[in-house]
Amino acid sequence: MRGRWTPRACRAWPSCGRAEVAACLCCAGVSRRGLLRGFAAIGTGLACAAAGGGPALAQATGGAPRALRIHRMQTDEVFDGTYWRDGRYDRESLKQLDWLFRDPARDEATPMDPRLFDVMHVVAQEMDAQEGFQVISGYRSPETNAQRARESRRVSRASLHMSGMAADCRLPGRDSLALARLAAEMQIGGVGLYRRDGFVHLDCGPARRW
Repeated sequence: MRGRWTPRACRAWPSCGRAEVAACLCCAGVSRRGLLRGFAAIGTGLACAAAGGGPALAQATGGAPRALRIHRMQTDEVFDGTYWRDGRYDRESLKQLDWLFRDPARDEATPMDPRLFDVMHVVAQEMDAQEGFQVISGYRSPETNAQRARESRRVSRASLHMSGMAADCRLPGRDSLALARLAAEMQIGGVGLYRRDGFVHLDCGPARRW
């Protein structure tokens, strides 16, 4: 693996050097009743996360494997696989995702917060997306983010992209407004709609929208 690797302190319960806590995911259908059950489960999971209860979160998800399909637009690289199974994150899959989400401007990677992948997983599941996410921006080095902030007022100088907690993405065949609305209603992280540019910002920080 080439490029630079930037270490970052884990924000969740440590296990084998990586985060093993994630927001609880709902496996409910897209009906209103199913979504409400899912939201309740997510709320329970977030409460467990605050208490450091990794195993409780795994139980709340029902133990179902979590998978993602990602196409990184700048590098044309692809991830298509399961990153969480048997009650824990797959470290090899996380390494692949860390590299896929790297800052291509500097060829620099950082350990991504796996809760971001959980957010993306449940959004894609609820959208019944057959195609994977197209990721426009993942990790940003402080230097890259500062440059982007100088070029656009829409880029925060304290962006969660620098902490490996955010992605700018879209789902082919799915309306960006519908994607943003669904993610915002779930309240499992930050959601920003950039409709003119055709993508949505998702992160695993506090629930908010813009």
